[in-house]
Amino acid sequence: MKLYAAPLNFRGLAEEFDVPTDFTPELHAEAAAATDRFADERRDARGIPLVTIDPVGSKDLDQAVYLERTAGGYRVLYAIADVAAFIEPGSALEAESLRRGQTIYLPDEPARLHPPELSEGDASLLPDVDRPAVLWTFDLDDAGEVTSFHLERALVHSVARLDYDGVHADYLAGTMHPSIELLPEVGQLREVSALRRHAINLRIPAQRVATTDDGQYELITEPRHEVMDWNSEISLLTGMCAGQLMVEKGQGLLRTLRPATEESEAEFRTEALALGFDLPADREIGEFLQTVDATAPLGMAVMREAQKLLRGSGYARVDNGDAEVHAGIGGYYSHVTAPLRRLIDRFATEYCLALIQGVEVPAWVTSRADEVIDTMNRTSALANTVDRAALDLTEATVLAPWVGHNFQAVVLSSDAERDTARILLTDPPVLSDTLGAPPLGTTTTVSLIRADVATRDVAFAWPAD
Repeated sequence: MKLYAAPLNFRGLAEEFDVPTDFTPELHAEAAAATDRFADERRDARGIPLVTIDPVGSKDLDQAVYLERTAGGYRVLYAIADVAAFIEPGSALEAESLRRGQTIYLPDEPARLHPPELSEGDASLLPDVDRPAVLWTFDLDDAGEVTSFHLERALVHSVARLDYDGVHADYLAGTMHPSIELLPEVGQLREVSALRRHAINLRIPAQRVATTDDGQYELITEPRHEVMDWNSEISLLTGMCAGQLMVEKGQGLLRTLRPATEESEAEFRTEALALGFDLPADREIGEFLQTVDATAPLGMAVMREAQKLLRGSGYARVDNGDAEVHAGIGGYYSHVTAPLRRLIDRFATEYCLALIQGVEVPAWVTSRADEVIDTMNRTSALANTVDRAALDLTEATVLAPWVGHNFQAVVLSSDAERDTARILLTDPPVLSDTLGAPPLGTTTTVSLIRADVATRDVAFAWPAD
């Protein structure tokens, strides 16, 4: 929103948190010269009319999808960029990726995991060009449950680069691309499957820093289109099959998440009721969350409070069948669908390829597994810190001229003993603390009393002046 737009420079955050945004000339050259080292092992799958669905303007395209109906239900073909094809074990590119761990998204420039020659070039599933990929094939029954799956190295050819806004508009108009006409149907079936697994799916509209037409920055809340959730279901399906395969075979790399405690569930139910939602003790939280309009202020508030149910995520090796589940998924899960942006996906995919073929996992994978996990845990914490700092800086900068003004806010939590509360402003979208303890679940007026750009600190007070 232009009222709260401001000029910003995020370079200081990159320097403060030691986030590398550039690559050396040597790494650029190595990436530019890299070729497909598995070219002779690929199935020719270029006849499958795969399409990508990503945010507008994205060039680092990890996934491409095609869905078709079968006699027993559905077939989903899902191509994942084969980044391992371009990165030789022991190379400088591998060493750099083991250091970076993942792409960290600063608002003005991403600190990429790989040089752009790969991430936005030869390894990206761009349209109208042949690309090496790992192709997953899933057969689903008429309820959307997996009956079988397979994966293999393949050569693919995406026929279109679609974006969420465009696909959403096509869905409303009834003119979806033929390759994904079944995505709403399959996506909704997979959402029902998630309820059967007692999964908890947080459909939180993204609060992010966006660039305005005149080059300034603003805080926005992006709409959460259904197509985002349906597309996510295909990625979740892939990660679940990967995790299950690893556990069955006794080795692999899992994404884990501890179950919510009884105390956190009870606290969330109390907060949801205070926010005006019907959530009795006998109602499943996952089922409830699927009914919430996450774009409405109270819906956004309850979704954000549900985040407290899903804490304690990490990565772990499967050790002789001993494995941890991902409570948010309701089963075993592995990250295998975003290798351009996450280090572990490249290594976890190699486990899956070897396990499905019944061959030994390559030594270059197993020997680095612990280092990969350590890197992911370290850089995930870094990415969260940088993301929060970027939001804090933006909030302080755009609100600085408005100290002393009043804002409407939803009260997420309230502590009368400490005389503080947690609030969500809807315009601009800001999550913050306030002095004073207004009633939980109410919509009230607060005053902005501090917006310090140097410390990235914003504070409000209730009751408003």
